[in-house]
Amino acid sequence: MNALQRDLKRIVPLVEGLGAAKAAADPHRQRYHIQPPVGWLNDPNGLCKVGDTYHVFYQYSPLNPAGGVKMWGHVTSTDLLHWQQHPVMLYPDEPFDCHGAYSGSALYEDGRLWLFYTGNIKLPGDYDHIRTGRENNLCLATSRDCMQIDTKECLMHNRDYPAGLSCHVRDPKVWAQDGRYYLVLGARTLEDKGEVVILQSEDRYHWQLCNILTTAEPFGYMWECPDLFQLDGQWYLPVSPQGIPCQNKYGCGYFPVEGDWKGACTLGDYRPMDHGFDYYAPQSFLDGARRLQFGWMAMPDADYTCPTADYGWQNCLTVPRELTRDADGVLCQNPARELQTLRGEARALEAGSTATVDPCFELEAHPKGDFRLVFAGGLELCCRQRSVELRFTDDALGSGRDRRTVELDAPCREIRVLGDCSSLEIFLNGGRYTLTTRYFPAPGPVSLTLENTNATLWPLEGTNR
Repeated sequence: MNALQRDLKRIVPLVEGLGAAKAAADPHRQRYHIQPPVGWLNDPNGLCKVGDTYHVFYQYSPLNPAGGVKMWGHVTSTDLLHWQQHPVMLYPDEPFDCHGAYSGSALYEDGRLWLFYTGNIKLPGDYDHIRTGRENNLCLATSRDCMQIDTKECLMHNRDYPAGLSCHVRDPKVWAQDGRYYLVLGARTLEDKGEVVILQSEDRYHWQLCNILTTAEPFGYMWECPDLFQLDGQWYLPVSPQGIPCQNKYGCGYFPVEGDWKGACTLGDYRPMDHGFDYYAPQSFLDGARRLQFGWMAMPDADYTCPTADYGWQNCLTVPRELTRDADGVLCQNPARELQTLRGEARALEAGSTATVDPCFELEAHPKGDFRLVFAGGLELCCRQRSVELRFTDDALGSGRDRRTVELDAPCREIRVLGDCSSLEIFLNGGRYTLTTRYFPAPGPVSLTLENTNATLWPLEGTNR
């Protein structure tokens, strides 16, 4: 342990302790979502299951709710419902990562947790920090007890990456396959074209270029937070592309991969993964036969805000979502089945009614035509024919959010909504479409109005109250 790590291990718990009461007093504190004890949270990292325990790490800036130097926060669960907070796992405390232990992923093998991440360095001087003056190093940390780091080292510097790339090469996602190890890195070329670099290794330490995945024509200038996985025989490449035309500041979606991603292949049509305000940088992992995914419930550089920052904390992750492939090859997202165990007694809601509900709820509806749902008197979910709109009519409720739309490829016949104290996660037509947003209702129960559809409502019990 060096002196910087020793001091950070003293400072961070002190800051968390000093800010805990203020954060807990926030009426918008979530009850069943992963959130930081204080400060800022962003990308999910290092998702894995060790024995019966799920480990979720996340980008964490405890010293500033508006963001700052990044480290890895850490929570665990045995049921995907109740999360235990642990001390910071990964500190920015080495010359190769001291300006931020950025996003990455995990393997658990040989009785050890292997954490691959980006070590961020911004050199002082007159640099643009895109083509010059920045290091995004590929780093490895290991842990035997999954709670404390035993070793850290830098595996690759920017000069070791393929030629033609800018300084922005980051967010390694690693997996083992066919006796080898592979990882994908998001990248920005010197010509400002987004792409994904695939590396391969025999021993987890020494990495060589395997392939580069990109589109024939430029599609954004940077592809952040890549993932690469197979479902039912089809490979998918999720990315968070920056610089594409979309409703949000940045995009978040996936390409189906046609051909062998290790060799000759092409990327199919890009499809957004979410159509709401707050969804970015998702990562997935295998839990037995199913694939689970968490996303960051926020949007970087957005022009709207979260009033929770006034209480010293900001942002959360989505609920764990199960990924499936439908008959058309579309990736569908639905809440992990464990969340159904939180359901209390079902309550029938009739079309044309307004009900008062606990902010933690699940709603399911099966409309037969156009419909309108209004949450907390100022957030509308409307469908006219196949056009769905999520619209804030109360600016305070949305804290600057306005509207998002999505055109469905079939009439909307299924709605599922998960509500928490300051979020709604909306799943349409079996999870083929999702809309995710933060919202900030007045403390206490919220109103729910239904037009042209009946619904079933469940309060979610056993959450952190």
